[in-house]
Amino acid sequence: MANNNSIQNLAWIDSRDPDASFPPLTDALSEPDGLLAFGGDLSATRLLNAYRHGIFPWYSDGQPIMWWSPDPRTVLLPSDLKISRSLRKTLNKKPFVITVDTAFEHVIAACAEPRADGEGTWITTEMQAAYCRMHEQGHAHSVEAWQDGELVGGLYGIAIGQVFFGESMFSRVSNASKVAFVHFVKWLQTLNYQLIDCQVESGHLFSLGATNIPRDEFASLLNRYCEIKVDNAHWKPTTLELE
Repeated sequence: MANNNSIQNLAWIDSRDPDASFPPLTDALSEPDGLLAFGGDLSATRLLNAYRHGIFPWYSDGQPIMWWSPDPRTVLLPSDLKISRSLRKTLNKKPFVITVDTAFEHVIAACAEPRADGEGTWITTEMQAAYCRMHEQGHAHSVEAWQDGELVGGLYGIAIGQVFFGESMFSRVSNASKVAFVHFVKWLQTLNYQLIDCQVESGHLFSLGATNIPRDEFASLLNRYCEIKVDNAHWKPTTLELE
């Protein structure tokens, strides 16, 4: 367990720092896993620099911004996507219409709603506003699952180079987020995306082909794939179809 001294020794990020810099990932605590720094802000410059270096914000209302880089890191290589027999049957029924970037604000608001397990949300009003600004600037994107004209599932995240950094997903109807995710990963494959960051492990993600890799390996992949220039013309309101 981390003691108060180890937490107190963590870096405090100055929001006035023009370079939006962070300490090295090796400074992150092992308990709580990946806690790296406090403070700063949620400007686009700082957020893009954070993701580019394997860091993401995660905190609750009333807390300072906390920056994390857990070890190991959960990722999905698009080519490793797994579709179970039961999920394939669901896909064949085509129960949802899947779109990209048609309802970003609604998706992040839905992801921020309290969960059925009673857990509070970490997607604060401040964070929603920051990611909506990122969406307006072309950095943040959403995937939507629609049924009978209603939004019933989806996910959102950040795209940099050939990497998509997943942030959160939600379902109001069984399998809605899984179907949206499968459509999205298949689409990213056609666009030559190389890596999807899933942040932390879950059985849901592992069932879809995600795996854990060491943080230094993750950082090496980011150094390679985030630097690749891509044409972002594909990020526009689009309906996704499985071939």
